[in-house]
Amino acid sequence: MKKIALFVTFAAAAAFAGEWTGYISDSKCGAAHSDGSAKSIACVKGCVKGGQKPVFVADGKVLKIANTDMVKEDVLGKKVNVKGELSGDTLTLSSVEEAK
Repeated sequence: MKKIALFVTFAAAAAFAGEWTGYISDSKCGAAHSDGSAKSIACVKGCVKGGQKPVFVADGKVLKIANTDMVKEDVLGKKVNVKGELSGDTLTLSSVEEAK
Protein backbone atom coordinates (compact mmCIF):
# COMPACT_ATOMS: atom_id res chain seq x y z
CA MET A 1 0.00 0.00 0.00
CA LYS A 2 2.82 2.43 0.84
CA LYS A 3 4.45 1.78 -2.55
CA ILE A 4 1.23 2.71 -4.38
CA ALA A 5 0.83 5.92 -2.36
CA LEU A 6 4.46 6.84 -2.99
CA PHE A 7 4.07 6.24 -6.74
CA VAL A 8 0.88 8.33 -6.91
CA THR A 9 2.55 11.15 -5.00
CA PHE A 10 5.59 11.07 -7.29
CA ALA A 11 3.45 10.97 -10.47
CA ALA A 12 1.36 13.93 -9.30
CA ALA A 13 4.48 16.00 -8.61
CA ALA A 14 6.19 15.14 -11.89
CA ALA A 15 6.26 17.60 -14.77
CA PHE A 16 4.88 16.55 -18.12
CA ALA A 17 6.11 18.01 -21.41
CA GLY A 18 3.52 18.45 -24.11
CA GLU A 19 1.64 20.57 -26.58
CA TRP A 20 -1.77 22.14 -25.96
CA THR A 21 -4.27 24.33 -27.80
CA GLY A 22 -6.32 26.84 -25.85
CA TYR A 23 -6.64 30.54 -25.11
CA ILE A 24 -4.52 33.11 -23.35
CA SER A 25 -6.68 34.87 -20.78
CA ASP A 26 -5.89 36.72 -17.56
CA SER A 27 -5.87 35.72 -13.90
CA LYS A 28 -8.91 37.86 -13.10
CA CYS A 29 -11.29 36.69 -15.84
CA GLY A 30 -9.89 33.19 -16.42
CA ALA A 31 -12.15 30.98 -18.53
CA ALA A 32 -14.79 33.72 -18.89
CA HIS A 33 -12.77 35.24 -21.73
CA SER A 34 -11.60 32.18 -23.61
CA ASP A 35 -13.57 32.46 -26.83
CA GLY A 36 -11.32 34.65 -28.98
CA SER A 37 -14.01 37.30 -29.54
CA ALA A 38 -13.06 40.95 -30.00
CA LYS A 39 -14.67 41.73 -26.63
CA SER A 40 -12.64 39.01 -24.87
CA ILE A 41 -9.39 40.09 -26.54
CA ALA A 42 -9.94 43.69 -25.44
CA CYS A 43 -10.78 42.64 -21.89
CA VAL A 44 -7.74 40.36 -21.56
CA LYS A 45 -5.42 43.04 -22.93
CA GLY A 46 -6.88 45.59 -20.50
CA CYS A 47 -6.61 43.27 -17.52
CA VAL A 48 -3.01 42.30 -18.30
CA LYS A 49 -2.10 45.96 -18.85
CA GLY A 50 -3.73 46.65 -15.47
CA GLY A 51 -1.49 44.12 -13.70
CA GLN A 52 -3.27 40.77 -14.00
CA LYS A 53 -1.11 37.79 -15.03
CA PRO A 54 -1.67 35.94 -18.31
CA VAL A 55 -3.05 32.41 -17.88
CA PHE A 56 -3.66 29.53 -20.27
CA VAL A 57 -7.19 28.15 -20.60
CA ALA A 58 -7.99 24.79 -22.24
CA ASP A 59 -11.09 22.65 -21.84
CA GLY A 60 -12.37 25.00 -19.13
CA LYS A 61 -9.24 24.55 -17.00
CA VAL A 62 -7.19 27.60 -16.07
CA LEU A 63 -3.44 27.06 -15.78
CA LYS A 64 -0.94 29.52 -14.34
CA ILE A 65 2.01 30.44 -16.56
CA ALA A 66 5.38 30.36 -14.81
CA ASN A 67 7.26 32.40 -17.40
CA THR A 68 4.73 35.04 -18.40
CA ASP A 69 7.41 36.92 -20.38
CA MET A 70 6.85 34.31 -23.14
CA VAL A 71 3.32 35.66 -23.67
CA LYS A 72 3.45 38.61 -26.06
CA GLU A 73 0.66 41.18 -26.38
CA ASP A 74 -0.31 39.99 -29.87
CA VAL A 75 -1.66 36.66 -28.51
CA LEU A 76 -3.60 37.99 -25.50
CA GLY A 77 -7.18 36.74 -25.66
CA LYS A 78 -6.52 34.63 -28.74
CA LYS A 79 -6.48 30.91 -29.49
CA VAL A 80 -2.91 29.63 -29.28
CA ASN A 81 -0.79 26.53 -29.59
CA VAL A 82 1.68 26.21 -26.74
CA LYS A 83 4.52 23.84 -25.95
CA GLY A 84 5.95 23.45 -22.52
CA GLU A 85 6.06 21.56 -19.28
CA LEU A 86 3.05 21.12 -17.02
CA SER A 87 3.59 20.66 -13.30
CA GLY A 88 0.42 20.66 -11.22
CA ASP A 89 -1.56 23.71 -12.31
CA THR A 90 1.45 25.63 -13.66
CA LEU A 91 2.68 25.65 -17.24
CA THR A 92 6.25 26.59 -18.10
CA LEU A 93 6.20 27.62 -21.74
CA SER A 94 8.84 26.87 -24.34
CA SER A 95 6.80 28.35 -27.23
CA VAL A 96 3.55 30.23 -27.86
CA GLU A 97 2.04 30.87 -31.27
CA GLU A 98 -1.34 31.94 -32.50
CA ALA A 99 -3.40 28.96 -33.67
CA LYS A 100 -4.31 28.89 -37.34
